[in-house]
Amino acid sequence: MASVSRPQLFDFNGVSMINCFTDNWENVQNFQARPDDILLATYPKAGTTWVSYILDLLYFGQTAPDRQTSIPIYERVPFLEISISNPEDGFRFVGEELVKKLDTSPRLIKTHFPVQFVPKSFWEQNCRIVYVARNAKDNMVSYYHFNRMNAVQPAAGEWSDFFEGFLDGKMVFGSWYDHVNGWWQKKKTFPNLHYMFFEDLAEDTHGEINKLCSFLGLSVNPEIKQHITGQVQFDNMKKNDMANYSTLKEIMDFKTSPFMRKGKVGDWKNHFTVAQNEKFDEDYKQKMKDPTLQFRTLI
Repeated sequence: MASVSRPQLFDFNGVSMINCFTDNWENVQNFQARPDDILLATYPKAGTTWVSYILDLLYFGQTAPDRQTSIPIYERVPFLEISISNPEDGFRFVGEELVKKLDTSPRLIKTHFPVQFVPKSFWEQNCRIVYVARNAKDNMVSYYHFNRMNAVQPAAGEWSDFFEGFLDGKMVFGSWYDHVNGWWQKKKTFPNLHYMFFEDLAEDTHGEINKLCSFLGLSVNPEIKQHITGQVQFDNMKKNDMANYSTLKEIMDFKTSPFMRKGKVGDWKNHFTVAQNEKFDEDYKQKMKDPTLQFRTLI
């Protein structure tokens, strides 16, 4: 692993951020989307890689099967706003540059931006946007383990401190509440936005792939859809070196925690104390005011 000192959060236009997601801000904001670009937006650790892989298989699984075995998912579906460069060891990882190098049509692009940070060309070009949301309890647990093993992120610290930080929105990319709500409100005015839930995907992967195809205007034969459903099961992806981020050892410490850990709904029960759960539920009631946006913490 590269020797990276853990970054500190700072307030960036009202959202907690770190340098590697703001350093390339101007280039990212001026990014020119194309009408056929597909943007995958999520709060971190909400099923991003899962849906990236589904999208890649839907579009290119048949026409370019070599992609699946030779190109890591983070190059097939680049992370638009990330910008890491370490001149000492020559490591460079700039998402906006990777997007521009894509020779696919459509280009599949991922972002963790809250809705107000998305480059305006995506709206102007009326791009199709897929948003994936995960219940806050499981999202928090997954984010905690991610911060433990990812040198680009702030140090996770103790679980009890992380829990409080999450409630306060002191996370990279800001408050979970603001993120999921902001995108939910956008869906009401921007029809080209498909809002998915991690829990639905876990419960009925095949059904959610059908809905995704319908939104994207893709006609994929049932056998291929069934095959994709099998390929994207968590255990299969966890073993897949082109999907599990194991090729990005410069910044991730797999001895501490795998990038793909459990992929389960309800793992929060193994982390939350009774008191934390009560505090969380009370806080949730205060912050989640829109009755049309409903999450499941168990399935």
